[in-house]
Amino acid sequence: MARQCVPQLGLGFQDVRQEVIARFDAEHGSSDGGAVLLKRIDERLGLTEELAGCLRDVRQAGKVEHQLVEMLRQRIFGLCCGYEDGNDAARIGNDPVHKLLAGRDPIEGAALASQPTLSRFENAVSWRELYRMGECIADTVIETERKRRRGKARRISIDMDPTDDPVHGQQQLALFNGHYGNWCYLPVVSTVSFDDESEQHALIAVLRAGNAHATLGAQPLLERLFAKLRRAFPGARLRVRLDGGYATPAMLDFLDAQGVQYVVAMAGNKRLRRRARRLMARVRRASKQSGQSEQVFGETRYAARSWSRERRVIIKAEVVRLGEREPRDNARFVITNIERGSAEHIYDIYRGRGDMENRLKELHDGLSMDRTSCSSFKANQFRVLLTLAAYVLMQQLRHAARHTGCAKAQVTTLRERLLKLGAWVERSVRRIVLHLPSGYAWMNDWRRVAISVGAVAS
Repeated sequence: MARQCVPQLGLGFQDVRQEVIARFDAEHGSSDGGAVLLKRIDERLGLTEELAGCLRDVRQAGKVEHQLVEMLRQRIFGLCCGYEDGNDAARIGNDPVHKLLAGRDPIEGAALASQPTLSRFENAVSWRELYRMGECIADTVIETERKRRRGKARRISIDMDPTDDPVHGQQQLALFNGHYGNWCYLPVVSTVSFDDESEQHALIAVLRAGNAHATLGAQPLLERLFAKLRRAFPGARLRVRLDGGYATPAMLDFLDAQGVQYVVAMAGNKRLRRRARRLMARVRRASKQSGQSEQVFGETRYAARSWSRERRVIIKAEVVRLGEREPRDNARFVITNIERGSAEHIYDIYRGRGDMENRLKELHDGLSMDRTSCSSFKANQFRVLLTLAAYVLMQQLRHAARHTGCAKAQVTTLRERLLKLGAWVERSVRRIVLHLPSGYAWMNDWRRVAISVGAVAS
C-alpha cells in the first residue's frame, strides 16, 4: 500500500548551507509520550475505574463504541496533557499514546471518542452521579494519604476558598458578581495538608452560581469532610483556615460545635480598629525609624452583637512601605478558638492558607478548571470534577518527583518537563515499546519518577 503523501515544509536559513525540511510522516508517533507515568499512577490509585463505577450507562449495549471509563480517561488524561476542551478530541483521537492511556491498542485500536460523543457524555450525567464522583475523589485522596502515613497524623489543616470563574455565554446560573465585577460562576475548592508538610491536596471542587455567598454549602461539605478525616486518621487534630467571607456567626458556631480548631479572617470595624490604635502607633514609630515595612502583633477578646459568645481575636498591625510611595497602614484581624500560642504564632498559622492561591492558579491556568462553557450547569460541574481528578493525578506525579528537579514544579512545568515528550510507539505480540529521544533534557528525572511509580529499571 502506497504511503499517503504528506505536505513538506521547507525552512530556509541564509547562514546554513543545507536546506532544512520538516515532514509529518513519522507513523505511530506522539508528543505526549511521558504521559505513561500518569497511566501508572492512575492504575495505583484506581481513580478513573472508581469514577466510571459512579456512572450509569443507559446506552444500548450493542451500539456502544466507547466505554464510559475510556471517555473519562480521554478527558482526564487530555486535561493533564493540556487538551482543555472536548473540541481537542479531534486532535488526539488517533494519538497512539492517548489510545494506550484510554486502554486501547495504540496501533490498531479504534480512534477515541469524537467531540459530539464527548459532549453527549458530559450532558448525560445526573446529580446523583455527580455527588458520587465528588465523594469518590475525596475518598481516593484521603485513602492515598492514609496508606502513605499508615493512618498517623498529628494535625490536618483544611483550607476552603471560593474563586471566580468568568463566563462568556448563556450558561445556566452564570450570574453577575459585584465583588469580581463580571458574570461568572463561583466554585469553591477545598484542600487538606498534613502536619508540617507544605503540599495542599485538593479533594473538593463544587461549582456554584455566580452570586453565591462564600458560606453557601460550606457547612455540609466540611461536615462530611470532618467525618471522613476522623475515620481515616482517628488521632489527628483538625484545623480549619478560612478567609473573611466565612466569618459569619453561623459558621463560627458550626466550627465550635464540630470540635475543630479554626483561624478565620474577619473585616475590621470601629471597635476593633479602636483596640488596634496602640499597636498601630507603635508600628508607625518602628517603620519610621527603620524606613521599612514593619508589623507587630497583639490580641483582644471580642464579641459582635450577633455572636453567641466572646472569642479571641488576633490583631496584626502593619505599616507597608513600597518604594517611593507613602506608607500605608494595614491592620488585619483573625478570629480563633486556639487559646495556646502567641498572637504572632496564631497569625502564622493563618498565613499558611495563602498557598491556597497557588492551588487555585494551578487549577485555573494549568488544568483549565474555568473551561465551563457548556450550557447546562450539571455538565459544567462534571467538567470541574474532571479537572479535579486530573489535578489529583498531577499532584501524585509531583509527589513521585519529590527527589528530582521537579519536586516543587507547578502543573504547567510538570507537563512541559515530564509529559510533553516525543515518542515513537512500536507494538509486538508480547509488548509495547515507547522509543523516547536519547537527547531528552530531563531524562534522569523522568527515569527516577518512572521507577518511583513502579517501573523496573533495565
